[in-house]
Amino acid sequence: MIEPAAISPDARLYLRPEGFVDTPVGRDGEVARIAGGLLWFSAYELIAVAGGARVVQASVPVPSLPGLIANLPASQTDRLRLLAERISAPRAPLSLGVRTIRLDQPQVMGILNLTPDSFSDGGRHDDSAGAAQAGYDMAAAGAALIDVGGESTRPGAQSVWEGDEIARLVPVIERLAASGTAISIDTRKAAVMDAALAAGAGLVNDVAALAWDDRAAGVAARAGCPVVLMHSPDPAKGPHAGEGYRDVLVEVFDWLEARIDAVVAAGVARDRILIDPGIGFAKSLADNLALLNGLALFHGLGCGIVLGTSRKRMIGALSNEAPVDQRLGGSVALALHGAGLGAQLLRVHDVAETVQALRIWRGLKDAGLMSRRS
Repeated sequence: MIEPAAISPDARLYLRPEGFVDTPVGRDGEVARIAGGLLWFSAYELIAVAGGARVVQASVPVPSLPGLIANLPASQTDRLRLLAERISAPRAPLSLGVRTIRLDQPQVMGILNLTPDSFSDGGRHDDSAGAAQAGYDMAAAGAALIDVGGESTRPGAQSVWEGDEIARLVPVIERLAASGTAISIDTRKAAVMDAALAAGAGLVNDVAALAWDDRAAGVAARAGCPVVLMHSPDPAKGPHAGEGYRDVLVEVFDWLEARIDAVVAAGVARDRILIDPGIGFAKSLADNLALLNGLALFHGLGCGIVLGTSRKRMIGALSNEAPVDQRLGGSVALALHGAGLGAQLLRVHDVAETVQALRIWRGLKDAGLMSRRS
């Protein structure tokens, strides 16, 4: 057990759930729950950072945390209590038009790119009827919502004029909305957000965390819609701008925490904010792996987690440079990894396969939750 004296009073503290268990049955007081969902854990990894470096990294059993907290300075006491509360607090369901999406279990967000140059599926959906049909098919296969985008975010992609982006998106969104499909709009432009929300989208998914367009936060605040804030180091320069990290997990957490505070100050309710660590955006393979392994740290932000790893370059890097159209196995593996660490929304291209994998995962979790210890 770590001694409070080992933690310098100026250190910034973090908690990451660890020691996951199959069931809380018979373990009252020994385990805590993640975000009101299906996962329970028996310990926190306590990370203390001072002078830009980790000075403490230790495991604290769940029942031992209150004793540790009671012996720390007031600012650190408040910090750890807040983190623990946010880790366990249920996430509010998302209301998107006529649909409500629960965040107490992992859900699939289907990717519908209406672009000629997206890295995986560019040019596949070049007419509104065909694109809408692809969205219907993903919803029928089990996607909780469809993420519609009209501008590629691959490295080197050209920016799209907002008028062209709107023209691509609105006819498809209108068709999907008319069918009762839940829709998110993947854009960083305020005018596109406005048009998409008016056409029937219910959530804004912004790779620039509402920081690329200075009007974007105001659009989201006025609409009262949920938003996804994705991490990228320098949103004003594009999602792939950045200069590297000393401790990517902690730095991305801090960036997102600051960005959440800024968006709340702009008028967006905190319970309508979700976060995305931005896998593959201005990050090396080692960075991406560190974020994925440490993903549970982000529950300390108190927001739902969106994870987008589908068909990404890291899968090729880890599997003999498999081309984009041969990354299904890796995509499903990463989706299940995210579900196992509590991610609430999994953004994927291959909806049917991911939904099936999650149903098996859910069956295993349900069996564990219903088990009894002898």
